[in-house]
Amino acid sequence: MQSYDYAHRKGVEEINWDRFSSLAAALSEGLARANIEVVVGIARAGLFPASAVACALRKEFFPVRITRRLDDRVTYRQPVWKVDVSPEVHGKVVAVIDEIADTGETLHLVAQRVQEQGAVGVVTACLVSHSWASPAPDLVALTTDALVIFPWDKQVFQDGVWQVNPELAGALKAQKE
Repeated sequence: MQSYDYAHRKGVEEINWDRFSSLAAALSEGLARANIEVVVGIARAGLFPASAVACALRKEFFPVRITRRLDDRVTYRQPVWKVDVSPEVHGKVVAVIDEIADTGETLHLVAQRVQEQGAVGVVTACLVSHSWASPAPDLVALTTDALVIFPWDKQVFQDGVWQVNPELAGALKAQKE
């Protein structure tokens, strides 16, 4: 499976802000049981659940940026590091959090880097995971193979007006074909 293969999705799963809150709470509860000490959130959209978990558990939070995108357009075939893991993870049990595990590659790369920085344990977590993510996250609030619409992705402000995110519009069209 390749990342952003929207035609492969089955149905649509729309997550509003209230559902986001419930899913983030489920992640927080699971990560509390794992005794995490630090949260690493994967920018951009992974910062939403990572921030919610860090606040709920009152843990230190560090963002990273590894992406296939440039200006929100898929540009790179493989994820590219933009902001590295903080050395503050050394000696800690770390939760690496993203909003969705599609292929699982990004979570795996960040978890690997966290280990290289000397973490004593790493738990990967996502709000949502597709069944084909490999490696799968250790903790997931929702598993679905639908096209997931997050509240922060639904619309964008472009050309002076709010409009449906062009990538989302294309994904919905690809799914119907």
